[in-house]
Amino acid sequence: MNEHSPMFRLPLAPLKTERAFERICSEIKRLIFKGVLKPGDRLPPETELARRFNVGRQTVREALRLLELAGFITIQKGCAGGPVIEDTILNTISNSIFNAIYMKKITVEELTVARLEIEKAMLKYAVEEITPEDLQGLQKTINQAKEHAEIGIHPFKDNIEFHKSLAKASKNKMFVILVDALMAVVADFLSRLQPDFEISRKVIYEHERILDALKRRKLEEADALLEDHILEVGRRFQDIVTELMKKDMYFY
Repeated sequence: MNEHSPMFRLPLAPLKTERAFERICSEIKRLIFKGVLKPGDRLPPETELARRFNVGRQTVREALRLLELAGFITIQKGCAGGPVIEDTILNTISNSIFNAIYMKKITVEELTVARLEIEKAMLKYAVEEITPEDLQGLQKTINQAKEHAEIGIHPFKDNIEFHKSLAKASKNKMFVILVDALMAVVADFLSRLQPDFEISRKVIYEHERILDALKRRKLEEADALLEDHILEVGRRFQDIVTELMKKDMYFY
C-alpha cells in the first residue's frame, strides 16, 4: 500500500488499550449476549469477581458501576444482595416510554394507539400459530386472576400476564419484547389504581371472550374484542396521568 492510497487519508483514531474494568464489562456483557447469564441471575460477590479476574476490588466496583449505569445489572442491597442481571432491552424501552410520557413528548393516546396496533398485529400471528399449550397458559392466567379476585387480591399482574402470554403465542420474539415493555408501563399505571374488583371482573370477562375467540380461531371477533379492551384501558390511563401531572408526581 503506497502513501497515495485512500487508507492514508482516512481520519483514523489511534487504538486505545482496554483498561481492566472495561475488560470485565466486556466479558460480562459477552456472557449476557450469549445467554450464559440471564435476567435474574446473580453475579458472584466482589471478592470472588476480583479473584477470578485477578484484579483489585476497586476495579471490580468500577466495572459493576458502569454495567449498572448501562442497565445491564442492578445492585441489590442487604445480606442477600449483590449484582443481578437485568433485562436490558425491556428496561430501556419501558423507561424510555415512561420518560417520554412524563416529559410530554408522547401522549397516553399515542401510547394507546401504538399498543393497539402492536397487539392487533401480534394477534393475527397468534391466531395462526397458537398451540393447545398456549391456550392452556392463557386459561391459567384467567383462572389465577379469578382466584385472586375472590380472596381480595388485586389480579392486575395476572391480567398483565394474559397479554404477555398472548405475545408468546405469536411465536415472534420481537412481539414478545415489545409487549413485555408495554406491559411494564401498563403494570405501573395499574399499580397506582385503587383496587376496583368490579373493573377487575370486567377485564377477566373480556379476556375470557378473547380466549374463546382464539380457541375458535376467529380473528375478526378476537380483534374487535381486543380493540375495545385496550381503548377502555387507555381511557383509564389518561385519567391517571392527568391526576399525576396535577400533583407534579413522577412515574417511578
